[in-house]
Amino acid sequence: MSAEPQRLAQPLILLVDDHDDTRNLYRYVLELRGYRIVEAKDGEEAVHMAENALPDLILMDTNLPRVDGLMATSRIRKHSALNNVRIIFVSGNAEPRWRGVALSARGDDYLVKPVSLDDLEKAVTRQLVIRRAKMNIGISIV
Repeated sequence: MSAEPQRLAQPLILLVDDHDDTRNLYRYVLELRGYRIVEAKDGEEAVHMAENALPDLILMDTNLPRVDGLMATSRIRKHSALNNVRIIFVSGNAEPRWRGVALSARGDDYLVKPVSLDDLEKAVTRQLVIRRAKMNIGISIV
């Protein structure tokens, strides 16, 4: 089997959160669903991991050490190889204005912690479907 069909069958997700227990829980749930997972503990590491791994989707916390999730997203969006990556912010910031801030930073969705695992799975599925549809019709997300 070639690498491309396997990549499409098993999307790669970058988990970015500074709490080990959160990453472990998300990884466990998503791996059960067949996703491949890579992880980063802060925004700086997230940018480097995104550039090297070229994930299909990123679950990005907003409050991170070194570089926050909003700035990391801005840096990721500058790379043409990452134009089609979908970014879901998963944040403890529940104030309604934070959703707007995150989407203005070119995030694709915003979930508030504690997020139910069912809602997390639905958001991941939804964003991967959108990504696949846009890639199939040749739209670059800029």
